[in-house]
Amino acid sequence: MRKRTAAAPVPELPEARRLASIRAPLLAWYDRERRDLPWRRTKDPYAIWLSEVMLQQTQVATVIPYWERFLARFPTVEALAAAPLDDVLAGWRGLGYYSRARNLHRAAQEVVARFGGKLPSSAEALLTLPGFGRYTAGAVASIAFGEEAPLVDGNVARVLSRLFEVEGPPGDRAREAHLWGLARALVKGERPGDLNQALMEHGATVCRPESPLCLLCPVRAACLAFQHGRVNELPPAKVRAAPKRLTLALAVWPHENTLLFARRADKGLFGGLWELPAAEIDPDAEDAAAATKLSESLGVSVTAKTALGTVQRQLTHRALTLRLLRVSGRQLPSRAPAFHELRWCTPAQAEGLGMSTAMQRALEAALRAGVLGG
Repeated sequence: MRKRTAAAPVPELPEARRLASIRAPLLAWYDRERRDLPWRRTKDPYAIWLSEVMLQQTQVATVIPYWERFLARFPTVEALAAAPLDDVLAGWRGLGYYSRARNLHRAAQEVVARFGGKLPSSAEALLTLPGFGRYTAGAVASIAFGEEAPLVDGNVARVLSRLFEVEGPPGDRAREAHLWGLARALVKGERPGDLNQALMEHGATVCRPESPLCLLCPVRAACLAFQHGRVNELPPAKVRAAPKRLTLALAVWPHENTLLFARRADKGLFGGLWELPAAEIDPDAEDAAAATKLSESLGVSVTAKTALGTVQRQLTHRALTLRLLRVSGRQLPSRAPAFHELRWCTPAQAEGLGMSTAMQRALEAALRAGVLGG
């Protein structure tokens, strides 16, 4: 008979008195020390949701001007839902992680279709919308609607790991379940949205990954890692894989003061975005071999004329090299097997396209090289 492996014991949650000893000073500290951020001055659930989406993987200082411009351009859920995806992606240009913008647009359309243009107020309902995971649902439900909904992001995970001396590496299932259980217990009570924001704020400004400011910590007396001298041990550093190298050949194809642009499929790297048509190549591929790959992607024969240099970009999981090739061909393509759509655009028209920062830099390099005759 096969022997069954015993499940790991579920850690007990702290008693109410200990939770209260953390909640009260943390909220008081938040009232005194919180940063004056524009999305904290509004009660509009749409504006709060937008801030949470933009803040994923992106620093606060970068997000603020994008949030303000995006709201000015798409002031309501209805306005966002009605906008063409190209306009939405253009408004997101430079912010990165473009799947966030695509999901935001899809979710806005569902909010209009299913909920009459009003975001649902519960985390459970929010989870049914595109782009809403447990964190985003908990953030919007608690901050915008006052629901006792937990959230755990990197900052909150670090704070909870130290406060309650939670063991295990980031990504460990038992550790993640424990952290969410602690967040769920801690958020119960008055001002759940402010409590969640206090946890995030504390992790961002005081309980930092390196050089934490323990002497300024409002909950130092309750912190087990501080008591046991383990603040710098918890949580253990996440082991990150080395970025993979990716080399793309870009077709710089001039025609009557325009260049050829292509829009990718919605999934994958640069999904749904416009670009100078690209094809993956070996790092040491000759120009002729690169032209063959571009011909396959565009569905017409392409000839490499001139190498226009390279653009290097470091993405989160990719070390990206873009090789610019001036190309020509007897047949001007209007559709292509590897792309959703093709367009011939002037540089001014291209400014309205949703394009990644990497592709924008490549376009600028091509124009500096004089492909359109100055």
